[in-house]
Amino acid sequence: MGQRREHMPSALTGIRVIDFGQYIAGPLTGMLLADQGADVVRVDPPGGPVWHTAANATWNRGKRSITLDLKQPGDLDVARQLIASADVVIENFRPGVMTRLGLGAEATLATNAQLIYCSLPGFASDDPRAEVRAFEGVVGAATATFRAHDGKTEQPIYTAIPIPSVYAAFQAAVSITMALNARQRSGVGQRIEVALFDSMFPSIGARGLHVHDPSKAVPSRAGIWGGNFECADGRWVHYGSGNQNFREFVEAAGIVDWDREGLTDIERILQDPTLYDTYLKRARELFKTRTAQEWEDLVAAAGSECAVCRTSVEWFQHPHARASQMVQEVHDPTYGPMLQPGVNARLSQTPGAVRHAAPKPDQHRVDILRELESPARPAPPAQILSTLRSALEGVRVLDLCIILAGPTCGRTLAEFGADVMKIDNPQRGGFIQSHNDVNRGKRSILLDLKSAEGRDIFWQLVDTADVVAQNYRAGKLEKLGLGYEQVRQRKPDIIYASLNAYGHIGPWAGRPGHEQFAQATTGMQRRFGGDGRPMLQPNPVNDYGTGFMGAYAVALALLHRQRTGEGQHVDSALAYTAMTLQAPFMQLYEGKHWDETRGQDALGSGPLHRAYQASDGWFFLGGRASDVSRLATLAGLSGITSLQGTALEQTLAQHFRTQTVDHWVARCNAAGLGAHRCVLDLPELMHDPLVVARGLTATREHDDIGLVTTCGPAPRLSRTPVRMGYPAPRPGSHARSILADIGLEHRLEDLIAKGVVRVDGVLAG
Repeated sequence: MGQRREHMPSALTGIRVIDFGQYIAGPLTGMLLADQGADVVRVDPPGGPVWHTAANATWNRGKRSITLDLKQPGDLDVARQLIASADVVIENFRPGVMTRLGLGAEATLATNAQLIYCSLPGFASDDPRAEVRAFEGVVGAATATFRAHDGKTEQPIYTAIPIPSVYAAFQAAVSITMALNARQRSGVGQRIEVALFDSMFPSIGARGLHVHDPSKAVPSRAGIWGGNFECADGRWVHYGSGNQNFREFVEAAGIVDWDREGLTDIERILQDPTLYDTYLKRARELFKTRTAQEWEDLVAAAGSECAVCRTSVEWFQHPHARASQMVQEVHDPTYGPMLQPGVNARLSQTPGAVRHAAPKPDQHRVDILRELESPARPAPPAQILSTLRSALEGVRVLDLCIILAGPTCGRTLAEFGADVMKIDNPQRGGFIQSHNDVNRGKRSILLDLKSAEGRDIFWQLVDTADVVAQNYRAGKLEKLGLGYEQVRQRKPDIIYASLNAYGHIGPWAGRPGHEQFAQATTGMQRRFGGDGRPMLQPNPVNDYGTGFMGAYAVALALLHRQRTGEGQHVDSALAYTAMTLQAPFMQLYEGKHWDETRGQDALGSGPLHRAYQASDGWFFLGGRASDVSRLATLAGLSGITSLQGTALEQTLAQHFRTQTVDHWVARCNAAGLGAHRCVLDLPELMHDPLVVARGLTATREHDDIGLVTTCGPAPRLSRTPVRMGYPAPRPGSHARSILADIGLEHRLEDLIAKGVVRVDGVLAG
C-alpha cells in the first residue's frame, strides 16, 4: 500500500498546503499530508531548513520547495499569494510571529475564507509560557516525559525520541483532515492550534489516570507474565502474554510443571508477591536456555508474543520491515540511495505513497511563481452550505477495539463529533482494560459476537454505520464472518479500519503484539536503554500514536467518500508508528553514523540542550549551539564562549548548582534561551491548575466509581471544536438506547437472559 497504484488518486489529491514549518512538528505534519497526495509547497528561509539534519530527507519528501526571506517586502508578498492559493497553511513559530508578519490566521482567513490554518507552537497562544523558546527538551521537561518507565526517578532520563513534536504532528494531521471534512459540507475553513505541550497529554493517557477511591480501582494485570529477559547469547527479548496465549507458551517452553507451584496462576501471583518473585527468578533462568532468536521463533509458533530487542539498523534489514513497506528506499539528491520510514496511514482505494525525494531548497521556484500568475482560487460560497457543530456530525462508528490503540482511534472520532458505539465482549475477563481512559464519549454495549443473535444485531448496526474499527489479530474477525470483505458485501460504502502490531502485509502480518513489542523490534527499547538492559518509554507512545493514525486514515477515507460515495479499508500499525516516532534517526544511507543520545544516564543531546541540576531540583535548558553568547550574558558565565562540548557542559553543571530552579529558568528565558523546570512527578502534572484550567485533564464523576482524573484532548478548532465527551460509561449501560436505534429495544430482557447482551458484571478498568 506504500506504492501508489497506477491511476489511483490519493485521498488528498488536489489539496494545496503551504508549509512554513521548521524543526520537526510542522515539517512532519506536511509530510503526513504529502504522503496522502497533497501538493505541499515548502517555504524555507534562504539557505534552507533551520535545522540541518538528514531527517529532513524524510520530513520534506514529496514536497515542492521555494525559499523566501519573510523580512523582505517582495518575498512577503509572495508568501501572501501562496496562502491565498492554499487549502491549508502549516506553521510552528511561537505565537504572534506570523501575525506580526501579516500572515496570521485572522488576516489570511479574512481573504481566504476556505483556508484551514494550522499552528503548532510549543506552548499555546493563551499559555503564560507562550513566549518561551519551546525546544523539544523544554516541552519534554514540562510534561514529565523524562521520568522512568516505572515512574521512579530522582533525576531526568532524557529520551532522544521527539515525542512532543511527533504527537503534535499526528494530532495536527488528524485535525486538518477533519477540518477538510467539515469544509466539504460547510464551505468554509477555520483555524487550528495544536501546541506541543498540549499534545503530550493524550500520550500520557492511562499512565495519568487516577481513580480517587482506591477501593474502586481495578488491579492491573499488565506485565504479570512478561518483561525483558536476557537470553543465552547475551541478547534480550521482550516477552508478554497479553493476547491470552500463555498456556500455549507454557507447553511450548516445556514448563508445565510450573502449574503445580502456582507460577502460572495469575490470581495467586497477584495475592502473593513472593510467588511473583519466584516466577521472575525462574523466568530469568528459563530465557537463558535459548538464544533470543530461538525464543522469538518458539513463541511466535505458539501464537503468543515475543520480540528480539533489535537495533534500528537490524530492523531496517529485517524481511518484514521491507515486505510490509514500513521501510522504503528513496533516492535522495543529497544522500543518495536511502532507506527511510514508509507511509503510516494506509488506504486501499486511495493509497498514499512516497511520491518523490525531498527537494533541494528553492528547487521549484520557477514553477511555483508561474502558478501564482494564474487566476486566484474560486471565492468561497456567499452563504455557508450548512452549519456544523462538529466535523463528524452525523457520522456513526462501530468500535470493536480493545486495549489502547484501537479504542483511541474511536475516542478521537468521538471527540470530533462522531456517534461511537463501543461493542465489547461480555466474556472477556470481567473487566475492560483502560476503559475510563479510551472509552469516554462513547456509548457502550456488551454484545456476544460469537453467538448468532449477537452477530445479527451487529449486522443491523452495520446498516446504520459509516465506520467499523477493529484491532484484532489478522483473521480473527474473518472467522466470525465480520471481516472487511464480509462487511463490505453488506454495506459497500463502509469505511473499515484495522489496527494491529506489525501491519497487514508481510510475514509478520498475522503476529500478535502490543506496545512493548513495537518498541522492542524497531530499536526503540535499545535506544532508550543504551548499552544495558533495553527499556520501555514512560508512556505507551506507539499505542496512542497508532490510534491517531487510525483516526487520520478514517478521516481521509471519509473525505474521499464525501466526494465519491466510495468506502474502503484503512489501516495503521504500532510498528509503523514506532518508525515515525524515531524518524530523526531512521535514515540508512552510505556514511550514516548512529550517534544519537542513548541510555538511562542521558541528560540531553548537548551542552545547550540538556537537563541541569540546580540547588533545589532540575531544569532543562534549550538552545542552539550559536546561543552560547546569550547564555554568556548571565552573571558568572561571561567566559563560556571559548568552551565547547564536555568542558562547556561541566562548567554549566557546576555553576547551575549555585541557585534555584526558578532562578535559572527565569534568567535563561529572559536571555532568549528556553528553559523549564523538569517535572518528574506525573500526578503533580495531572493536577497542575494551569493544566486543569485548559482542559488538558479533568476530574469527573464516573458510574459506580466516583471521581476519576483523566487526560483531555489537545487540538483546538475554531469552528468545529473537539469535545472531551461524557465520562466513560459503565460497560453495557447503553444497551437499551443502542438496540432502540435498530428497533430492538423490546428484546433487551430476552437477550440478557440468553447471555447475548450483558448490562452489568463487567468492570471499568
